Amino acid sequence: MSDRGRRRGVNADAMALATAGPWTIGVVCDGVSMSPRSERAAQVAAETGAATLVARLRAGVLPEIALGEAAVRAGRAVSALASSVTAAPACTYIAGIAGPDGIWVASIGDSRAYWLPDEGSGMPLSEDDAGEHDALSAWLGADADEPEPGIRSYRPRDPGRLLLCTDGLSRYLPDAEALKAKLVRPAHVQTPGGDLLEDARSLITHALHAGGHDNVTALLIPVRPGCARLP
Repeated sequence: MSDRGRRRGVNADAMALATAGPWTIGVVCDGVSMSPRSERAAQVAAETGAATLVARLRAGVLPEIALGEAAVRAGRAVSALASSVTAAPACTYIAGIAGPDGIWVASIGDSRAYWLPDEGSGMPLSEDDAGEHDALSAWLGADADEPEPGIRSYRPRDPGRLLLCTDGLSRYLPDAEALKAKLVRPAHVQTPGGDLLEDARSLITHALHAGGHDNVTALLIPVRPGCARLP
């Protein structure tokens, strides 16, 4: 689920969701507000990243390799939108793959991934690329270096959710336990396609009520270790 928030005229967030065999794939991107056509950058990056992940995973490529290749291709697709280096659309990028063998994520910028288990403590699965005063130190675009995503894997023992989100959410709910407290029901008792949307709506609503200063996007992927995919 995505919302433009209370202070923005355009929603420059974008997301893509796909499957490839036993894998569920999600990509979330946030257009950099100071760049031109940032909403187009986010859309192109999300679509390119997801399509590349589907193709590479179907070809039998390891998840961590597929994530690296997808980030590079997404970066080149965004760079191709620029009319010049000084007029370069840009966005952040977070991609996640979940399946019976575990979870893999790749991040560039300050969009984030979290593991939110049904039981026990959750945790972040990404680190922000940010410097002094939280300024971005990495992004996708013609004015950025070749993407070098931070890639992390995790093998959960229990069911839960992989959350991919933009900073419009994480600025209000920055830690995994605060995010987990806003979820409706455990993933293993959810109605397919139903309660996950309620969870996403709950997260978005919290961000809006807390101020909604930015676009806000939350993409949730249910995870059942050892199962091919949720029905």
